[in-house]
Amino acid sequence: MPTPMTTCLPTPALELPPPPPTPENLTYSLTLPAAPQSPAIARAATRSILRAHDLLDVTDAAVQVVSELAACACRFTPAAEVYVSLRYRDAALRVILYDSHPRHTHPRLAVACDARRRSTLRLLSCVVRSCEGDWGFGDAREPGGGTRMWAVLPRKGAGAYSGTGRTYE
Repeated sequence: MPTPMTTCLPTPALELPPPPPTPENLTYSLTLPAAPQSPAIARAATRSILRAHDLLDVTDAAVQVVSELAACACRFTPAAEVYVSLRYRDAALRVILYDSHPRHTHPRLAVACDARRRSTLRLLSCVVRSCEGDWGFGDAREPGGGTRMWAVLPRKGAGAYSGTGRTYE
């Protein structure tokens, strides 16, 4: 006589509510069209994200940085999209933008293109320096290649830039 088939169902996992947004769990990624309206969308998203994660003190600096990087990425990329990443780690907001503009292999073209990109990011440089942060750009290590631009805004410096009077260690 055949044995009856039994179905093993997994034990239902205990479902816990997601943790509330805090600075420590801020981790977002957006793909935006490489279009003139995308820097405004990136600014609005950044404001909302920082508000939700109780990082209002870094908002002014972060919104300016995101806007500058998004505008530069949209200007340089030959593709239809750019990618934005926001992370908060080690008391600093990390902003990364990827565009698909390939890094030039010819030395003179690479120098000229880097100079043009650096010139486009002059305001970003001033904001990041005022926040005592760091920024740069280089090869994207992702499979699609292109250029990775980034900025790190320490919370303490970004708060001072914003004039909130709040300081963090």
